[in-house]
Amino acid sequence: MNLIRKGKSRRGVIGVESAIVMIAFVIVAAALAFVVLNMGFSATQKAKTAIVASLDESSSTMEIAGKVTGSGSPIQGKLNVTAVPLKLAAGGTAVNLNVGTMAVKYYTGTVQYDNIYAGILTSGSYQNLTTAMDAAKNTGGWINVNPVTGNTNPNATKAVVYFSVNRNNNAILDDGEHAVLAIIYRGSERPQALDAIKAETVVPTGPPLSIERDVPNITSKVVDLG
Repeated sequence: MNLIRKGKSRRGVIGVESAIVMIAFVIVAAALAFVVLNMGFSATQKAKTAIVASLDESSSTMEIAGKVTGSGSPIQGKLNVTAVPLKLAAGGTAVNLNVGTMAVKYYTGTVQYDNIYAGILTSGSYQNLTTAMDAAKNTGGWINVNPVTGNTNPNATKAVVYFSVNRNNNAILDDGEHAVLAIIYRGSERPQALDAIKAETVVPTGPPLSIERDVPNITSKVVDLG
């Protein structure tokens, strides 16, 4: 009888040990599964972040907001200045238009500039090109003559930005605001009929905004470039 009880006791101990080993395996498997799931969630989050960043980089932050116009000389048949209206693209984030964060490239068949951007007028709104160019000359000091009203030509090709709708008097283009990129031409570089105007605005996020227009016959001081 005693031998039988000893055998039963040993079988019970072995059964408990087996159960403990099985539980240990289950715990280890659960821990490994948690690690794998956690790595999967982390990889998914990184992929999502990369996709969002790629979409931000591939979508333009600004767009042309209406017609591109210019001021020219019908007698000489040449443009003095071009005005490009700008606004944020749909779903775009605010853009810093300061000189240190934006560049304006300008090139034709004969000249090429990596950056002609001179400055931005941040105080108030300007309802026409004439007053904005007066401010660029007298307040900013970026040009030596108003290209709209001056009797002489500017001494350098430069770009200036001003706001036509300004809500907070800073250099940030926010949703609901409208800016104008004015390209002022040096006397010897003034475009004429059939010339192509090519420029790019380069900002920290998103691809450059390309601007390209063909100059029509200049028969009036106000030129519609489309």
